[in-house]
Amino acid sequence: MLRTHTCGELRLSDKGNTVKLTGWIQKVRDKGGMIFIDLRDRYGLTQLVLNEQNGQQEVIAEARKLGREFVVQVEGTVLEREAKNSKIATGEIEIDLSSITILNPSKTPPILIEDNANEGEDLRMKYRYLDLRKNNVRAGLELRHRLMRETRNFLDKENFLEVETPVLIKSTPEGARDFVVPSRMNPGEFYALPQSPQTFKQLLMVSGFDRYFQIVKCFRDEDLRADRQPEFTQIDCEMSFVEREDILSLFEKLVKHIFQSEKGISLPDFPRMTYADAMEYYGSDKPDTRFDMKFVTLTPLTKGKDFAIFEQAELVVAINAKGCANYSRKQLDKLTDFVKKPQVGAKGLVYVKCNEDGSYKSSVDKFYSQEDLKAWAEAANAEAGDLLLVLSGKDSTTRKQMNELRLEMGSQLGLRDKNTFSCLWVVDFPLLEWDEESKRFHAMHHPFTSSIQEDVHLLDSKPEDVRANAYDMVINGVELGGGSIRIHDKDIQAKMFDALGFSEEEAKAQFGFLMDAFEYGAPPHAGIAFGFDRLCSLLGGSDSIRDYIAFPKNNAGRDVMIDSPAPIAKEQLDELGLKAQ
Repeated sequence: MLRTHTCGELRLSDKGNTVKLTGWIQKVRDKGGMIFIDLRDRYGLTQLVLNEQNGQQEVIAEARKLGREFVVQVEGTVLEREAKNSKIATGEIEIDLSSITILNPSKTPPILIEDNANEGEDLRMKYRYLDLRKNNVRAGLELRHRLMRETRNFLDKENFLEVETPVLIKSTPEGARDFVVPSRMNPGEFYALPQSPQTFKQLLMVSGFDRYFQIVKCFRDEDLRADRQPEFTQIDCEMSFVEREDILSLFEKLVKHIFQSEKGISLPDFPRMTYADAMEYYGSDKPDTRFDMKFVTLTPLTKGKDFAIFEQAELVVAINAKGCANYSRKQLDKLTDFVKKPQVGAKGLVYVKCNEDGSYKSSVDKFYSQEDLKAWAEAANAEAGDLLLVLSGKDSTTRKQMNELRLEMGSQLGLRDKNTFSCLWVVDFPLLEWDEESKRFHAMHHPFTSSIQEDVHLLDSKPEDVRANAYDMVINGVELGGGSIRIHDKDIQAKMFDALGFSEEEAKAQFGFLMDAFEYGAPPHAGIAFGFDRLCSLLGGSDSIRDYIAFPKNNAGRDVMIDSPAPIAKEQLDELGLKAQ
């Protein structure tokens, strides 16, 4: 080994020992008679020192050649440091150097290798190998490593078997767009990269592997945002001979274990919320329940007063912002501008201030009396000092708009603390959702999701009313994981394909292998998949999953470091039977 210790290892108990260290030069401070050098590696930072009064002119000359990020090996004696530094683990010692060997010089880095240095995102991604030298960036990958280890250990103790499934599979029309891979040996035919190992893990259940898991790469060709990447990682699990309660209990236990091991937090039992309640009270199937501010429907209380906007609205809905009646006109105008943003899409905002003297001041005083406004306030449990914020329009769109406003108010009022964790299960989703563009139903989760038993009879007559035996784990408004009880009966699966508008031939072409497998003794089975990158960002307190991926893509889906995607040579295209654009 080129070193005897790492740069984060030495302590006062090592005083007097001769040691060898290797690493990168963080900083050189030449004070004339004294030279101080900060040497850094993955484990920490150690101060090196040279004193001209001690001679060693050759070593001092070598030290004066050093620049930032030079890779060096040094040898010296551990001394007690006079001016101790409590901010670093090695702050009680320094190394009196006897030799310096430059292992590799470095150009001046285009980014600053310091924690939380404020370079642009694309510059950081272009030089990601340098960005990864920062302590805070590396800490994200260390967190990822620990969570992987804890996940594997937990599932291993629960008798799960880790099985790798294929990466080159068949494209299917359901769900997000596939990334496709042309086959040279089968001209004109394509593989797809998996959006999930769904069918393979179900086949493993048919094979008798009653507890499967995989920490697996998945791929979706979809528009990106902070919590999406074209390639992402799932904790993918499947179990046989279980009911919904078994799945919820076991995987709640997994997440509790991860939070306890990583953050020392004991999470309480996760409450259950139906999809219908989540949409009615929060306008989202992944509600942030760190704070209250539930929706209150005011529609019946607003009609017959000649206010055309409310008269024509399918829904009038409010939230109660506690203690916000003192909001200024400027603050209210900013909220109005917020809801009018294209990504929210509301046409305007109505407010009602509940004054301390018991009166009410609103933006619709012209149409509604004090008694009317009092009725609104009572419906929302608003007290003196509170502020009602009201939106109206179509039911589905207005609830989504109010969800955005609720989250904005939660942020403004400091109610979305990243160190507070509010967990729940959302259950009883619709099995199917109607798509106006294609004029047919689509599976809300996927085509292999079973309905709740008492709703099976509605599949032929009222498919829109069928509830799925599905469940999502939500933490702080983030959908961390989701799954379902699967269909294991071939006839019910065929009925599901029919409800989705598949002809018998289409279903056979796409999923015939699974249907055939179900004829050979498929057990009842269920599963769940967790977004592993999201789990990392949740525990790390970041809004972006890119902070926990070694080499992420940017918002355009590009790897700016290796310049990918990129054109390929004409010879490669010819081999694949493809034409250049």
